[in-house]
This record gives sequence, C-alpha cells and structure tokens, in this order.
Amino acid sequence: MMKTKFLIIIVYILFIFQSSFAQNLKININKGQIEPLPIAIANFTDKNGKINKVGRLISDVITNNLVSSGQFKTPDAAAFIAPPSSPAIRPNFSDWTPLGIKALVTGSIHQIDESQIEVEFRLWDILAETDMIGLRLTVDKKSWRRVAHIISDETFQRLTGDKGYFDTRIVYISESGPLNKRKKRLAIMDQDGENHQFLTDGNFLVLTPRFSPSTQEITYLAYYNNEPRVYIFNLQTGEQELLGSFPGMTFAPRFSPDGSKIIMSYAEKGVTDIYLMDIKSQKLKRLTNNLSIDTSPSFSPDGKKVTFNSDRGGSQKIYVMDEKGRNIKKISNGKGRYATPVWSPRGDLIAFTKMLRGEFYIGVMNPDGSGERLLAKGYLVEGPTWAPNGRFLMYFKQSRPSKNNVSPKVNLFRVDVTGFREVKIVTPGEGSDPAWSPLIP
Repeated sequence: MMKTKFLIIIVYILFIFQSSFAQNLKININKGQIEPLPIAIANFTDKNGKINKVGRLISDVITNNLVSSGQFKTPDAAAFIAPPSSPAIRPNFSDWTPLGIKALVTGSIHQIDESQIEVEFRLWDILAETDMIGLRLTVDKKSWRRVAHIISDETFQRLTGDKGYFDTRIVYISESGPLNKRKKRLAIMDQDGENHQFLTDGNFLVLTPRFSPSTQEITYLAYYNNEPRVYIFNLQTGEQELLGSFPGMTFAPRFSPDGSKIIMSYAEKGVTDIYLMDIKSQKLKRLTNNLSIDTSPSFSPDGKKVTFNSDRGGSQKIYVMDEKGRNIKKISNGKGRYATPVWSPRGDLIAFTKMLRGEFYIGVMNPDGSGERLLAKGYLVEGPTWAPNGRFLMYFKQSRPSKNNVSPKVNLFRVDVTGFREVKIVTPGEGSDPAWSPLIP
C-alpha cells in the first residue's frame, strides 16, 4: 500500500520581477531543435553559508531535471564559480558572464526543528542582473526531493513560458520473467524514477493504468480468474475498489476530465463500442453503435469531445466525436493504421500510435488531423501518455527479437514534441503501459 501526504506547509512567493531583459530570457520549446540555455545551479547552503549534504542533493536533483528536459545545460564543474552564501545576496554577475551563463539558481536550507526544514531559492537573470523569481517553503524534512521538483518547475516555467512537469509521478506496468510466464505488476515512481514502489504483487495480470485528474486515484484493468475487471486504486489509502467485471473489455478505461466518469471500449455480442460509466452509480451509457470496432477513447481536456480509433472506414483510423457520441468525423488521413489516440492536456495536439510498413511510430497531429508529425519509431512502440504541460510524451518500446530467441526487452522512453530528444527511463525491471500524472497538488 502507498500513502501520500500533504507535504508543503507554507509557500511564499517572494518576488516576481519582469524587466525587458528578463522577458527575452526565454526558451521556445515548440519550434524544433534548440540550443540548450546555459544555467548554473548552485549547491544550497545552510544558515552559516556552508554547503551541506541535503543542499547538495537538492541542487543535483534540480540539475538533473532541467538538463534531462533537453532545454538547459550546465557548466563544467571545473569552471563553476563559488556562488553567494545566501540566496538573499546578489551574485557577482560579471563573474558568470564570461562563462556564457544566462541564468543562476541559488538557495539555502535551514533546519527549523526535528521534523521541519525551510528551503529558499532565487532565480537570477545574469544578463539583466536581476532576480526573476523566488520561493520560500517550509516542509517536512523528508520532503527535500519534492522541494527540488517544485523549484525545477518554477525555474522551467519562468524560463520557457510552459508549465513544468517535474513534480509528477508515473504509474506503469513492471514486467519480468519469460514470455510464456510473464509477471506484470502495477508500479509507481516519481517522474525521474525515484521513490519507486510496487502497488500489486503480480499474482494476477494488470494492464493499462490511468491517473484520475486529482492524481490520487488510478484506474486499471486486471484479469482475475481470467475475467477482465476494472479497479480504482486509491493512492492515499492503498485501497482498491472494484467497478465491475467486463468479459468483453477490449481497451483501457480512462477518467473523464472531471474525474466523475470512466470511458472505455466494450465488446458485446461481437460488436465493440465505446461506453461511458458513471463512477458513483456505475451505470453504463453507450456512445457509439456501429458494426465496426470502436476502441481506445480519450477525452479532450474540456470534456466536450472524444477521440478514438475505429475501422468503420475499412482501415484503422482516428476519429473525433462530441461527448454524447454525435458528430463523428475521421481526422487521420495518412497511410498506415492508427491506434491509441490521446488528447494533450493543452488541447492542441492528439498523440497516437501508427503502424506503417512493418514499423511502429509515436506521432502527434492537430485535433483536425492536420500537421501530423512522427516523433519516435521502433520494432514495437506504443502507449503514448502526456506530461501535464503537454510538451513531453512517454511511451514504451520493445526491441526486435534476437536470432537466439532471447526475450526482447520492453522499456519506457520520453520524447519532447519536437522529436529531437528521446530519453530512456530507467526502471528496476522492464516497463510498459506508462501513465503520467497531473502535477501533484
């Protein structure tokens, strides 16, 4: 079982200055490959201005977050200049300019009592020689890692104009064992792979976990006595609730944007259609009624539309309809078969899986089907899930089987919407079917 706590007790926004220079210090991550912004992350100091272990760890996590996004780079350790001993002290900007540093993060960490610490940080614009944003947070001392993620989010948003995605979690299916006896467990971790936990023991097959909009619940499909069942897992209590048994379940259940309903595909009498379930009443409402296979539904962020894939036109394509199942329109027009469409949290893109000429692809398109772009490919690449800022995707990729019959590995990967930076996500074992949480409240 897993329990989460409300970690932040006090949050102060200290200041937000926006000079004309500071406004120019921004990265546009939506227009192809960019040159990473040089940024220095100083080790956080104690009240005496000295570096301690936790201060160094906070700095390391912030650095890892920002650099791994592909939008930032940090100077070599040998070139690093001693930062101010406190975030309240203005740095000597002329020391950093020759190194090409455009932004600097400084911070401090003070022990308040046995259970609490106070963390403060400031982001400095080296070119404009001014501070851009700052935070002071009083938290449980065990929560230093989450503080680092929050600081990373604030820095990322201020310098890119897009919200961060670091204070989030990933739920996925952890896989192990031979192909003929595969063990699949529900697992969860921070977006950087830390704080990993298993939520199920592997005694029954689990598939396709999905977060609720509140991040405190997960819905997933499990096979119990060979019968597909839909469960809701409460992350705060560790309790599971059975929503129902669905012998004809064909694809993952997903929450509606308000968290009150679950949308899924269901096969009855040989016909696969899309249904909506009210969580409280557990009543089903049929949205499509067609002899074709309609599956993998996903709501738009405003809840007014649903994207899904269907073979009603003879080939597997992506469609969009309103929330009541009306005004159905095909939007994918390229060659190949399309599957697993997922609407971006921003509403501006739909991610999908594409099969073409023996290869699998992860791609994105506009909600009207225009602007299709392929971001990743492989022998088997499936299951895109969006970061809450709508600018990064995670998915799973399986390598091509080897000639000596060694089981092909399945791993999680992340890519930005430009497709220029694909990163493998390290997990204790193999992983598939990822789902990205919203920002943790």
